[in-house]
Amino acid sequence: MARVEIFDPAMCCSTGVCGTDVDPTLSRFAADVAWLSSRGVEVDRATLSQEPAKFVANAAVRQALEIDGAAALPMVVVDGAVKAKGHYPSRNELATWAEVPRTAIPLSAAVALASAPAQGCCGGTGCC
Repeated sequence: MARVEIFDPAMCCSTGVCGTDVDPTLSRFAADVAWLSSRGVEVDRATLSQEPAKFVANAAVRQALEIDGAAALPMVVVDGAVKAKGHYPSRNELATWAEVPRTAIPLSAAVALASAPAQGCCGGTGCC
């Protein structure tokens, strides 16, 4: 199974998903990382403000920081190869790089979901 290393810029916490004004990109990526881990992929996530030694220890990350500075972050390294630099990748990209099969909703189920009438939590009566 693949090993994915994520090198985040300096943030207030390990995921950046904290406080009252959460960046939706960070929320999406945190969910994508959790999904990847649930598929058995080893994921190691480091934040510059909390674990700077990991950034120095990785030659590719260290070199990118020397050349591009903080603009190189976030970086995603899969099995030692830099796959993303300066942006958070999509779940599809993570799945491809880690060689994790994506399970999709069958087309018939997606059509059924899209055409089903919205009833909300009250069973369609509008009164809870």
